[in-house]
Amino acid sequence: MSSDDQSKGASRVEAPQAGDFAPMRLQKFLARAGVDSRRHCERIIVEGRVCVNGKVANELGTKVDPRSDHVTVDGKQVSLGDEPITIMLNKPAGYLTTMDDPQGRPCVANLEPFGRYPGLFPVGRLDCDTTGLLVLTNDGALGYRLAHPKHHVVKTYIAHVSGKVSNKEVRRLCEGVMIQGGMTAPAQVRIVEHEQDGSVLEIKIHEGRNRQVRRMCKAVGHPVIELERTAMGPLVLGNLPRGDWRIIEGEELAELLRCVDG
Repeated sequence: MSSDDQSKGASRVEAPQAGDFAPMRLQKFLARAGVDSRRHCERIIVEGRVCVNGKVANELGTKVDPRSDHVTVDGKQVSLGDEPITIMLNKPAGYLTTMDDPQGRPCVANLEPFGRYPGLFPVGRLDCDTTGLLVLTNDGALGYRLAHPKHHVVKTYIAHVSGKVSNKEVRRLCEGVMIQGGMTAPAQVRIVEHEQDGSVLEIKIHEGRNRQVRRMCKAVGHPVIELERTAMGPLVLGNLPRGDWRIIEGEELAELLRCVDG
């Protein structure tokens, strides 16, 4: 998960098998296939409108294997699609990195790529107010490897913080600071510039604790005012406009795969 993962209520990417999609709960499968939000998919299941391999599946604990199970809703087959696709989104502020929200707040699932490519899911999470690079994919294997901490995928953030950050405070951030859950791992931090009432920091981490960058900055007395993720592994946000997206392909995709290989 990303440094600003919304760990509460967030669905975890399940480990793939044989480099493909892993068995998953039926409501999750339906949501990824673009049937509806996960909450509405649960209602569809309970109503008995879903069949798995020809039999009605009306229990929410049902699991399906996207590679082999035949799933229908109201008699129509649904699937995750055959072609893997990975997308870079410049997430706007004000969107939750979830596929559904019980309170009706805006979610990234409301943005255009999800409607155009059913089966996409976000890799990791940025909190509601954090902007920037978010990877979306329908490739379960890639999503799992990118999210798994053993691969140490570096995430780069630009943080606008209150107050003038000193070199001593930068060293503390680099060496690790105490936040809830223990000391943070060493990070790469530099002062980009000092502003009239604040500072701009570039922060690179590979951990994935909930709202980690915000909590790190607060721990040294400089709460975050604005936060943007500008890079993830070899991917760089560049000049992609806020709210826009593009497909990751070619050599860029090959680089991404290499960074999580093994």
